[in-house]
Amino acid sequence: MRKIIVGSRQSALALTQTGQVIADLERLSEEHGLEFTFEVKKIVTKGDQILDVTLSKVGGKGLFVKEIEQAMLEKEIDMAVHSMKDMPAVLPEGLINGAVPQRQDPRDCLITGDGAGLESLPPGARVGTSSLRRASQLAGLRPDLVIEPVRGNIDSRLRKLESGEYDAILLAAAGLARMGWQDRVSAYLPPEVCLPAVGQGALGIECREDDAELRQLLDLYNDPHTAVTVTAERTFLGVLNGGCQVPIGAFAILNEFGEEQQNVVERTADQGRPVISLTGMVGTPDGSTILKETCTGDDPVQVGKEVAQRLIAKGAEKILAEARG
Repeated sequence: MRKIIVGSRQSALALTQTGQVIADLERLSEEHGLEFTFEVKKIVTKGDQILDVTLSKVGGKGLFVKEIEQAMLEKEIDMAVHSMKDMPAVLPEGLINGAVPQRQDPRDCLITGDGAGLESLPPGARVGTSSLRRASQLAGLRPDLVIEPVRGNIDSRLRKLESGEYDAILLAAAGLARMGWQDRVSAYLPPEVCLPAVGQGALGIECREDDAELRQLLDLYNDPHTAVTVTAERTFLGVLNGGCQVPIGAFAILNEFGEEQQNVVERTADQGRPVISLTGMVGTPDGSTILKETCTGDDPVQVGKEVAQRLIAKGAEKILAEARG
């Protein structure tokens, strides 16, 4: 029986979602007669150590995965569970996303001290967010609010709200759901209002490309619907060379014609390939300019590239260069 060492950040959310994935993989192993046991190894990443500086100033997405990926390459661990929105568009040579399980709620959500929604916040209210993407779109919606950076794990951000440092904070709904804290949500922001981060709500199960035995198990865990839509979003991100340093969002759906998702995924070749609809955005940090484009097609890579190229044609490159600068 093989023991799989699973690398994880030490935050409550990271350990919770890693534990949930391990429980799912244990069930799949038993159902398919595969012999695996699992052990968690905690790893401190640079992003966990630097909490007093915004992500846009210290390197962005790779801050939360680099040390874990190095441990995987050195065979200290076998796999890792990441929030897909934390993963860079390009993975190191020798590593792959072995599975993308079913996506949870992709939306952002607002948490306020009194439980009121976005429209109820008074002018000058202080809203905390660690994301330039959220800040840009919120500023475009409510330029009268004061948007301030907030770092730390979900629980520490909630404590800062409770202590009165902020009147509201913005978080990913999926993280709260995985922690069982949905009751804290004051309002959900639909993608039409606040476009999510690339891969938000999805997990990426990273492993070594040459680990055929583990990949056999992860193939059973992969959700085709989520994998296709996340591929479109991550392709878009890769073309724009985006990360936490720039306000970029994207969200893809595979159910454009109202069919059941599983039926869409399982269409046979002669019935046509599933249709992907991807919306992408690039904005200035102050929200004064927000560019959006939507494209549809049956190839997630091509759809991702097309949305990115359309935004580039509208001036996205200039916005991204200025944000990086």
